[in-house]
Amino acid sequence: MGTVFDRVAARHPSNVVILDHDLDVAPERNRRLTAAEVADLVADLASRLWAAKVRPGERVVVYKSDGFDISLLACAVARIGAVPVMLSPKLDGESVTELLRRATPAYFLTDQAKLDNELTDTVFQIAEKVLLASGDHPDALPMHALAGAQRVDPITMPANHPTLVTHTSGTTGLPKLAVHTGYSLMARYRPQASAVALVRKRETVAMHVSFVHSRVVSAMTIALSRGFPLLVLRDSDPENVAELFARFRPGIIEAHPNSFMEWEQLTEDSRRPLAHVKYFSSTFDAIHPRTVHRLLHASNRQMPLFAQLYGQSETGPIVASSFTRSQLPESNGRRVGVPFPGMTDVRVVSRNGAPPSESNPGYIEVRSDGRAITFLGEPERYAKQVTEDGWWRMGDVGYRDRWGRLYLLDREVDVIEGFGSTLATEDTLLARLPELTEVIIVRGADGTPVPVVSTHDDTPLDTTAWQRATRELPPMAEPVQWRIDDLPHTATTKIKRLELARVLAENGHGTAGHALRSQS
Repeated sequence: MGTVFDRVAARHPSNVVILDHDLDVAPERNRRLTAAEVADLVADLASRLWAAKVRPGERVVVYKSDGFDISLLACAVARIGAVPVMLSPKLDGESVTELLRRATPAYFLTDQAKLDNELTDTVFQIAEKVLLASGDHPDALPMHALAGAQRVDPITMPANHPTLVTHTSGTTGLPKLAVHTGYSLMARYRPQASAVALVRKRETVAMHVSFVHSRVVSAMTIALSRGFPLLVLRDSDPENVAELFARFRPGIIEAHPNSFMEWEQLTEDSRRPLAHVKYFSSTFDAIHPRTVHRLLHASNRQMPLFAQLYGQSETGPIVASSFTRSQLPESNGRRVGVPFPGMTDVRVVSRNGAPPSESNPGYIEVRSDGRAITFLGEPERYAKQVTEDGWWRMGDVGYRDRWGRLYLLDREVDVIEGFGSTLATEDTLLARLPELTEVIIVRGADGTPVPVVSTHDDTPLDTTAWQRATRELPPMAEPVQWRIDDLPHTATTKIKRLELARVLAENGHGTAGHALRSQS
């Protein structure tokens, strides 16, 4: 991980990384860097960390303002044999402080903006030393003060040694810190690289992925190793994205499911920003069929493909599926695919003694060499998800069909008994009501399923259309309408369903809907 850009630069030195933002750690660099320039920057940052006394095996917690330099700093930390612990810039200061405690002893790499606006002085008491990626603070060591540090050679750690720590999505509470080794990261890389190997033509790859996610490492490595130009997006705003896509014409796009939902409006943009896309890819969760249908039909390429990988932070990708234009908006979006032969495996275990099925989903359990080796500071929590015979409990429920394809129906904690799959119902509603930008069904104050909806431009929901769309669906409370920006999101843009349900319950929602409201 620490020398990935060195290897890329050796093969494709003039290949480019294009950014939609400036790098906080190197504001003097422009937004178009060659692979060789990125490799040099990572080596420079690693040398500065060494000058700050960071040594092999030590942890460096990285929590700074959003930007691609988060990923570059992770590579720089790994380059000198230390272990980057990646925390999303979306986490609040209280959560970061608790996770920093869990990671101690550790250095803390942040910036002035986070110290001024998110963090308390407690971090100075917990951390071995506080380093600043940008800005200044009297009690911290700024990276800019270490400019010109003597270059140091990269240090290679054993393959079974911790290489990277990332946090889980946090949809069910404070995130867990998953520990990855060089071996487990390579195991995650193999199935994804095998899929991209089928892409014969040189394509520009656009990537909008949380910079603290392990997926960034494999995604940028695969793209740059193939000599594909890489367009890195921090800002998911559709206007920003449309302008960049219209200019650089990516052939491959990697993004979170909710980002793709947000970009559905690009299908109506006169600049045709999606016209050149051959492959859409999403690695984080099942995606709504309506979104897939709209994006594929916005491409002018022959037989465009939407690839979906199902997995989680702890395991990496486990199963894969693909969709073409022939799929209808109401196709079964719960089908997440089949395992990678020889690399991953999956089984579904009964919850009640009866065979798992669509009407009686079971626990999804998986095997993968890409599985994290523990949760930092919480080994007992990790052990609870490992079965006696070594399978990993995903925390989801579903079933497999006669062809071995896996269907994801719900998170275990989100199951509403007697209702059926909330995710499948959400798919149906999005397909039937094009004005919806999001719909989330959660358990209300009295146990009643409550649909929370968002619409384009916050237009009031058409109640007649809603009643027509829900006529054949399981009974639900009246819909509650929220602005989409007010829904609680994780670092990978998933909705925090339990937090949403908690807020609704506190406000008395369970059987009655309320008008459009803001939680800000």
